[in-house]
Amino acid sequence: MIKIGEKTVEAPTGNVVNLKFDEASVKAIAAFKKEVADDLKLAGYPAKADPAKTNKVLTVGLLFWLVLLVTMVYGPIAAMLVEMFPTRIRYTSMSLPYHIGNGWFGGLLPTMAFAIVAQTGNMYNGLWYPIIIAGMTLVIGTLFIRETKDVDIYAND
Repeated sequence: MIKIGEKTVEAPTGNVVNLKFDEASVKAIAAFKKEVADDLKLAGYPAKADPAKTNKVLTVGLLFWLVLLVTMVYGPIAAMLVEMFPTRIRYTSMSLPYHIGNGWFGGLLPTMAFAIVAQTGNMYNGLWYPIIIAGMTLVIGTLFIRETKDVDIYAND
């Protein structure tokens, strides 16, 4: 089932594992594709993007801004992580949370956001996943990250 605006389109059922369909399934899939395309057109979605209408300067500017935001995080995070852990456990203590955070939460963000949108039918509900993860990160970081200003990183070696 797909929800487009206020309309719900029922998807055809069947086994798609081996990709062999009988004649009735082929017709049902074709009718489903046509109905979805027609409903998307009625909802105001274009069939494809028009490159002539793309604001290239704004697009490059937005990408530059996003890269700038990422560099403001990645620059200080390396120094902070080095100061947080003694050298004997630093590799594991930095690698594990970093890869869990980036791999699981960041890597699965498109999948989770799409699943939320597909489940609820509201295209904006997928934004709640990164907002909740960012909020949890803020709370956990505020409560548990300690000050490292006067910490000797070689003290326990």
